[in-house]
Amino acid sequence: MERRQLIKKDLLNQLNGNGVRGNHYVDLIEDYMSMWDIKNQLIKNIVDKGVSIRYQNGENQFGYKKNDSISELNRTNRQMLTILNDLGLKAADIKVVDNDDDIEL
Repeated sequence: MERRQLIKKDLLNQLNGNGVRGNHYVDLIEDYMSMWDIKNQLIKNIVDKGVSIRYQNGENQFGYKKNDSISELNRTNRQMLTILNDLGLKAADIKVVDNDDDIEL
């Protein structure tokens, strides 16, 4: 099972274990998982492009600016933590097996 599925399953199990019922709570978990996808895309963008991005406004006018993905990543993480807190949940402790080593998250 992939990491995304494991995290979602763990969060849903925590909801059930806490006796929290209702489709609106499950929908919040879906929102959390959508933000998880966005968070991973933002991290990939930062890794691929770096913390500074070159821009060019004209033929001879260019410079560097901060990668906006950094501030968006911070906002997304903050919102994810808010959802978990509002649901009374905690981040999942998932053990992911890599080809080389075991990595614990």
